[in-house]
Amino acid sequence: GSGDSPLEDDEVGYSHPRYKDTPWCSPIKVKYGDVYCRAPQGGYYKTALGTRCDIRCRKGYELHGSSQLICQSNKRWSDKVICKQKRCPTLSMPANGGFKCVDGAYFNSRCEYYCSPGYTLKGERTVMCMDNKAWSGRPASCVDMEPPRIKCPSVKERIAEPNKLTVRVSWETPEGRDTADGILTDVILKGLPPGSNFPEGDHKIQYTVYDRAENKGTCKFRVKVRVRRCGKLNAPENGYMKCSSDGDNYGATCEFSCIGGYELQGSPARVCQSNLAWSGTEPTCAAMNVNVGVRTAAALLDQFYEKRRLLIVSTPTARNLLYRLQLGMLQQAQCGLDIRHITVVELVGVFPTLIGRIGAKIMPPALALQLRLLLRIPLYSFSMVLVDKHGMDKERYVSLVMPVALFSLVDTFPLRKEEMVLQAEMGQTCST
Repeated sequence: GSGDSPLEDDEVGYSHPRYKDTPWCSPIKVKYGDVYCRAPQGGYYKTALGTRCDIRCRKGYELHGSSQLICQSNKRWSDKVICKQKRCPTLSMPANGGFKCVDGAYFNSRCEYYCSPGYTLKGERTVMCMDNKAWSGRPASCVDMEPPRIKCPSVKERIAEPNKLTVRVSWETPEGRDTADGILTDVILKGLPPGSNFPEGDHKIQYTVYDRAENKGTCKFRVKVRVRRCGKLNAPENGYMKCSSDGDNYGATCEFSCIGGYELQGSPARVCQSNLAWSGTEPTCAAMNVNVGVRTAAALLDQFYEKRRLLIVSTPTARNLLYRLQLGMLQQAQCGLDIRHITVVELVGVFPTLIGRIGAKIMPPALALQLRLLLRIPLYSFSMVLVDKHGMDKERYVSLVMPVALFSLVDTFPLRKEEMVLQAEMGQTCST
């Protein structure tokens, strides 16, 4: 033998010559490679002294050592060579993911990328180590493309509270959940927040959440508020109606009153009940029926208490010029008298020929006399007395008074101010 130690499989192999005196080199064998030899001067043997051998590695392998070997006189080849499997650069581990390879980073190895839950692979899922020691595709990455999850409550249906058009609605604020890193940056509410008073109608509530990758998740639900109603009531003819809340919703109360000269019959107030029916009975305003058959002047005045004001016109004779002129002015201002709830009472003559008149009703002479005496009205001269709804003597006149001056005074009375508000709401006006 040559005295050399045996070579490893993947190095150049030397076959020991059968004959020690042979001047040839050992035949070359290269694992994963091919050998092409040329003997000098066209010799037959490919291991003769001076033989040149070209070494080529197979696909996927690369040569380490000289690409050409020469058989030297010392029976050794000029170099040792080996074909090593090609290796691609080590793949970088993608954030929030990884990869699995069949044969590491060696030639022809296939590597498959994967991502953690909540992340989506961006790029080529599978790459292969090619002969040029490069991977077949760009390195993949794991990105958060999945929107965060958020679940809203179901539809909220509510009935408005009694005597109100709203209802307080509350719910637990939904919590979003990110499928990737679990971190949310913003939660945005569109609509009224929980615990608000919602009016009648259909209200859309929307929650929107964002994760750190600016992916958006939304959920929606509705709050439906219904107002239970009894149906609208109407003011009685010759009367007023004032209602609370919306006028016909559950719990609303409507109060009724009549204009001066009319009396309320039926329920003065009605309530919209839970069964959606109005309490009480329908009110009406009947014309005031003055009883002139009472025995005393006080009883006569009591009939007007808190209902009408009185303007008592007294004259000793119907031929009195002041009386006739005043009566003519009052007749032309009848609208202003009616809207201010003023009833004109005439006392004409001197007892026993004294006549008392309220509209078309004639009072007995004795009752008319009592009224003059009760209010201390002069018997033998023209005079007028203005009495308010509480029976109080407010003003006295001994000469003509223009209706506009009379009305200006009445409009300053406390009760009159409330009447003016109601009449304005009802659209009742008078040009006089």
